[in-house]
Amino acid sequence: MSWVLQIIFSVLALLFCVIPHEVAHGLVALWLGDPTAKRAGRLSLNPLRHLDPIGSVLLPLGLILIRRLTGVPLLVFGWAKPVPINPYYFRDPWQGMVWVGLAGPGTNFVLAALAAGLARFLLLLGVRNPWVFMFLAIYVVISLLIAFFNLIPLPPLDGSRILAYFLPLRWKLQLMRVEQFGIIVIVALLALGVLDVVLRGAEAVAVRMLGVDVARLSGLWW
Repeated sequence: MSWVLQIIFSVLALLFCVIPHEVAHGLVALWLGDPTAKRAGRLSLNPLRHLDPIGSVLLPLGLILIRRLTGVPLLVFGWAKPVPINPYYFRDPWQGMVWVGLAGPGTNFVLAALAAGLARFLLLLGVRNPWVFMFLAIYVVISLLIAFFNLIPLPPLDGSRILAYFLPLRWKLQLMRVEQFGIIVIVALLALGVLDVVLRGAEAVAVRMLGVDVARLSGLWW
């Protein structure tokens, strides 16, 4: 029963992490003068406006099941439909994309901190329900995982938008051309386990944020 709940909580946490991530991109773009996401109706927290059937449900659910049934330490990941951004609305397109790129991971860091703070507060109130702490712990881990993963400077991840700002124009354009192949490189790195360090890092930071008592009550590590 515990592993079934972990799957359900993981899928729910993923949805509650990736949707604010994408909305944050659109809100910052709007703040900088780009109404594209607003016109597309993508500034809503309604999951139906953001879900990608493969990236938001089938892929993460499949990875969780494979990890559970085989014991292979696969990195569980997923995505929502990217929010449309038109950088030509920005006064400085390259700088604007830095702020848009930082908005998503930044939102996930804030959400992770809020969830960890809530878990610690509930513990102080005397709550000892392991399912509550399991969900909050999973939420913190996934939120941090999405933040760290998206900061990797590979197209089409947010980190590549940040990196591009500091590159000479010629290299900027080369980085943009690589974007169409970026997802292939990322999937290959994931399959080879090269990016497992991202998961380990997210879990280590999550335990520090939650505290040992909450982490123990969640049942995820001990």
